[in-house]
Amino acid sequence: MTARDTNGAKLSLAADAEAPDHPDIAAGRAVLTTEADALTALAATLDARFVAALDILDDVAREDRNGQHPPGRVIVSGMGKSGHIGRKIAATLASTGTPAQFVHPAEASHGDLGMITERDAVIALSNSGETQELSDLIRHVTRFGIPLISITGRGDSTLARAATVPLVLPDYPEAGALGLAPTTSTTMTLALGDALAVALLERKGFTAADFRVLHPGGKLGHQLSMVGDLMHRGDELPLVPDTARMPEAMLAMTSKHFGCTGVVSADGVLAGIITDGDLRRHMSPELTTLPVTQVMTARPVTLGANTMAAEALKLMNGRQITAAFVVDDAERPVGIVHIHDFLRSGVA
Repeated sequence: MTARDTNGAKLSLAADAEAPDHPDIAAGRAVLTTEADALTALAATLDARFVAALDILDDVAREDRNGQHPPGRVIVSGMGKSGHIGRKIAATLASTGTPAQFVHPAEASHGDLGMITERDAVIALSNSGETQELSDLIRHVTRFGIPLISITGRGDSTLARAATVPLVLPDYPEAGALGLAPTTSTTMTLALGDALAVALLERKGFTAADFRVLHPGGKLGHQLSMVGDLMHRGDELPLVPDTARMPEAMLAMTSKHFGCTGVVSADGVLAGIITDGDLRRHMSPELTTLPVTQVMTARPVTLGANTMAAEALKLMNGRQITAAFVVDDAERPVGIVHIHDFLRSGVA
């Protein structure tokens, strides 16, 4: 068996490394199995406290009904490994439409408590529930009546007792022979943060279009772009009236380089489309004498400008077409998109 190093060179792997009872493989599988079992146990513990936590998070991001107070934020805090997990939870919440930020508990004691307002809610992470660095933060939120959601492994801990809603992780051992390094506990904490973020997303009806606003870059942003972002407009559209004859249609197809032309009625509605395939199917000495309505494909596949680009690409691939007109609510062509536009934009 071979692998490659960071420079692409081939590396030889010992044949016995593939054996299922190899100690390294056994150790790795034991970790994954332990953490998987813990997540299953965690899922079974979700109850009314999970819903109460969602109620707090949902409320904090909404404006006051009288419009007197702006929406608050979710403040996530934790020390050490819990802090690393907390940053990810805050990022996940923010990326799914809930304003959130991470506040380091030690920095909070030296002025960053000012970042936490009475409109906010706090999620504090500590497996032991006794992290000393969280003490000042706990006193601050208690003093100002700021909702506190705790995620901890001990329901009788200081953090859990101080919380408005304590979320307690099931008692599962850390992975590995020593059982000391934060592994199972951090995995459960991260997963519970994901559960809160996704459940909140679904409760709010957060859509793919909303998601795109917050993810404009990278592969994901491209896949979430709209057809209207990619389509060609105005004079680029190959269009002929339904009174035209085929020479005019072929000229439009040649000059606009989309391999097709749309046929529009007197009221501007897209009546049909003529493609290279239509030309081949009607190839004869009489082709240039035919009216476009005799050659066109009526009721062609069309797209809306607000159709997700990935969805449009899937439709076009399924129908085996390389170009499609974009129409408005009245079925008037407002754009055209070619399969190459998806490739250039990174959607494909």
